[in-house]
Amino acid sequence: MFERILLAVDGSEHALRAARQAADLARNMRSKELRVIVSYDTIPIYLGEPNMQIAYVNRKSEAEKILNDALKEIGEIPGKLVTNVLEGDTASRIIESAEVHKSDIIVLGSRGLGSLAGLLLGSVSQKVVAHAPCPVLIIR
Repeated sequence: MFERILLAVDGSEHALRAARQAADLARNMRSKELRVIVSYDTIPIYLGEPNMQIAYVNRKSEAEKILNDALKEIGEIPGKLVTNVLEGDTASRIIESAEVHKSDIIVLGSRGLGSLAGLLLGSVSQKVVAHAPCPVLIIR
């Protein structure tokens, strides 16, 4: 039923729970693919060099740590495990990834480590639910 699962993680406890649930779903459904993505905000150009490069390296390093933590929670799954670190608006990147890779379901945590802007504009999970091309499973 869910051959291609998309898991979005941000390092929060809810995201780690979502990773465990996505892994269980992949094992139970014998999914062909579990794609794990981490997205970080675009680095503003006005920082200039070398500040822009330092910010990029720091964000990329943090994203890879988040990804590795999620992979530890996932463990072994029967299908292919694919990882992506993406730059840009998190909700948009999740939706685009689901569309491009023809995901059957999106799994993510209900609360992340979003910014104050997220409180004012609405959470990532709300945006994903509103615009996703497939079912969305939100984990608390």
